[in-house]
Amino acid sequence: MKFSILSTALVALASANPHHGQWRPAGADDFRGPCPMMNTLANHGFLPHDGRNLTRQAVIDGLGAGLNFNASLASLMFDMAIVVNPEPNATYFTLDQLNQHNVLEHDASLSRTDAYFGNNHIFNASIFATTKKYWTAPILDAKQLANSKLARQIESRAHNPTYTFTSSVEQFSLGEIAAPIIAFGDMQHGKVNRTLVEYFFEHERLPTELGWTRREEVVSIMDILGVTQMISNASSLITGEGRADRRRNLHFGGSH
Repeated sequence: MKFSILSTALVALASANPHHGQWRPAGADDFRGPCPMMNTLANHGFLPHDGRNLTRQAVIDGLGAGLNFNASLASLMFDMAIVVNPEPNATYFTLDQLNQHNVLEHDASLSRTDAYFGNNHIFNASIFATTKKYWTAPILDAKQLANSKLARQIESRAHNPTYTFTSSVEQFSLGEIAAPIIAFGDMQHGKVNRTLVEYFFEHERLPTELGWTRREEVVSIMDILGVTQMISNASSLITGEGRADRRRNLHFGGSH
């Protein structure tokens, strides 16, 4: 993956922000996975920079310091991720283990190619360009993010003969799509600055240089569920009137 070269001024700015660890790209021996946010937190040193030995405490500390997630939320996220480590009674996972296909990593990513076509964890500019076509305003809302999710699923299903997207993947995916709003945006109204989101995806770096700072309020599981529900609601292609018409007109006629 290509990363931007930092100027001395940008490094100084990042170091001066108490909520922002100094950014270093992954080295040749460092592990990285399919999740841009986990990679980003490792690049900033909030998680182990080498991408190894992500224990429960390391995840709690890293998500707290980097994004102000509370301990119970971060612990829950650890419980979701630990399944990628095949060792019995594992107490850690690595970012590389997250690359296992159809465990947590899945088809139709916003920024990665499907495993069927090759590398499923390196940022893919062509895939991301497809995603960005559906981000049509400077401020993204749940509908635009949901549109890009749906478009990537359709693209994947049309071209990937092994396309898989289960109901459990759907729930996990909704949380992923909500992540930019949770990390960088307005959780109450479900909006986020498009420039911040693009910068984050393309550089796997927190967008401090663009004016972002870690939110002051602690993020809880209820916040996550609220934004995820916004994305879920926006993912339906049936309008409110359409739902009512369907109940009243149970026939096979009409245009298609």
